[in-house]
Amino acid sequence: MRLVEYDDEGLEGLDPAAMPARDATHFRAIIAANDALALAESELRKAVLAARAAGDSWTIIGAALGVTKQAAQQRFSRR
Repeated sequence: MRLVEYDDEGLEGLDPAAMPARDATHFRAIIAANDALALAESELRKAVLAARAAGDSWTIIGAALGVTKQAAQQRFSRR
C-alpha cells in the first residue's frame, strides 16, 4: 500500500500540510548512505581505471571484486 503518490513534480508535488510530522532521522540516514554509495562507486571506478592504466588484467580486477573477468570488464570498460 502506497501512502504517498508521487507525480511528475516529485517532492515538489508534496503538500507538507497533508503529511504528518515525523522525525527525519531515517530520511537523513538514507540520504547520507546514498551519498556515501555514490562516492564509493566513483572511487571504485577510479581505482579500476587506474589499475587498467597500470596494465592490470580484467582477470586480476575481477578477482579483486569477487566477480569474473567478464563481469568486471562489462561493468567498467569504456564504451
